[in-house]
Amino acid sequence: MPSVAVKLYSVFFKFLLKHRLQNRIQTQPDESNPFGVTSRPEETIAAANPLFEDGVATKDIHIDPFTSLSIRIFLPESALNPPDSDSKSSSQRSRVRDTYKRSDLDQTNSASQSHGGGHPPPHLPSRRNSYGNSGVPALGDSKTELRRNSYGCSNDVESLNLMSTAAGGGGGGGVYRGYSPSNEICRKLPVILQFHGGGWVSGSNDSVANDFFCRRIAKLCDVIVLAIGYRLAPENRYPAAFDDGLKVLNWLGKQANLAECSKSMGIVRSSGGGAGGGTEFKKADAHRRIVDTFGASMVEPWLAAHGDPSRCVLLGVSCGANIADYVARKAVEAGKRLDPVKVVAQVLMYPFFIGSVPTHSEIKLANSYFYDKAMCILAWKLFLPEAEFSLDHPAANPLIPGRGLPLKLMPPTLTVVAEHDWMRDRAIAYSEELRKVSVDAPVLEYKDAVHEFATLDMLLKTPQAQACAEDIAIWVKKYISLRGHEFSY
Repeated sequence: MPSVAVKLYSVFFKFLLKHRLQNRIQTQPDESNPFGVTSRPEETIAAANPLFEDGVATKDIHIDPFTSLSIRIFLPESALNPPDSDSKSSSQRSRVRDTYKRSDLDQTNSASQSHGGGHPPPHLPSRRNSYGNSGVPALGDSKTELRRNSYGCSNDVESLNLMSTAAGGGGGGGVYRGYSPSNEICRKLPVILQFHGGGWVSGSNDSVANDFFCRRIAKLCDVIVLAIGYRLAPENRYPAAFDDGLKVLNWLGKQANLAECSKSMGIVRSSGGGAGGGTEFKKADAHRRIVDTFGASMVEPWLAAHGDPSRCVLLGVSCGANIADYVARKAVEAGKRLDPVKVVAQVLMYPFFIGSVPTHSEIKLANSYFYDKAMCILAWKLFLPEAEFSLDHPAANPLIPGRGLPLKLMPPTLTVVAEHDWMRDRAIAYSEELRKVSVDAPVLEYKDAVHEFATLDMLLKTPQAQACAEDIAIWVKKYISLRGHEFSY
């Protein structure tokens, strides 16, 4: 059984959740505005950090000018290793870490105000041996720049490029100080699209809990994680959140194609006056030439340098698992139109499934911990349009016939369920239907666990949450490892 602390916190959690759901039902939001919201005022937000201080760098991007849709990119420090990083000696890695530490100290000493010792060297997480070489990133010398380089890669820095403004007589602070890729051959990492939970009406991609979980996944799976900030209900009801998930997948494909266009531009020459006869723009400058009408770069440099969209995995938490399953279906339907993006697998963590005919767990565990059935029905009423409300809606029940795509075409699907979650039986039944048509669809069930046991703020640091993330990494690596580097069991 769950601990006494979990039981007490569950009572408090359900009281607050019920109060917020009822308030949103009583207050009629303006549903005519498509811009929407992706976070609530009561949500505790973790600020983005473009440095690798704890092994993962993050940045936030608003990708749609017409809605509030945004993403947070989690780039693990292992991306800085060159493709042949396994051959790097330990002495060289130690030297690189010292270089990184000295560059941080230099930046601090040159600032106009003292910050008490500068940044510590990045924490290098220990890895289980079964996950392969953790490695230490090969970092280049830090360089001071006079303006922001957000369009691409610096041509003068070997691997790690920390951009900032110099402390000059003008007294201005740094505009940007973070990682900017070099234009050398960079290590390519798979991409995971992560959809947070929250019962459609709460949660955020940049919350403290979601930030911690995504960092853990990025380090364990050795991937780039894109946490999707989709629009919340009731301001934007179905299918807004589902459309946002699909929009991010299309955006990822667009980014991959723009990056290829930048590479194909190569070295561009422009005629000019004087004896020089012309100006040469190297590939680092080519990224700057693909801009929108406002002059902003259309190429995301972290993804252009390190992302491999041909190895894309969808990971959904609670209601985010419903979005992931929908996006996976649409990706299969799109086929080669999404090239070079290819969804190779999906992970559904305690999906938010429901139906009009109750399962055994829906009867026995209807008043279970954190999310009981009555409150989840309220969340579905806030999410689905009133005219479409049904517990057998295609977004709610995966077992109804005629959902479109044949199940045999679905990608490999890992389902995570908890023993004390009333939604568990329907998730297991969906996995069984996938296995009947020869889809690799294992189920990981965790004893004495509750809904969101691996992602809820209070439970994130428990051994069970860590074990769940490690189990996910073991399974995911079967489908994202390059040929010749497959995971061994």
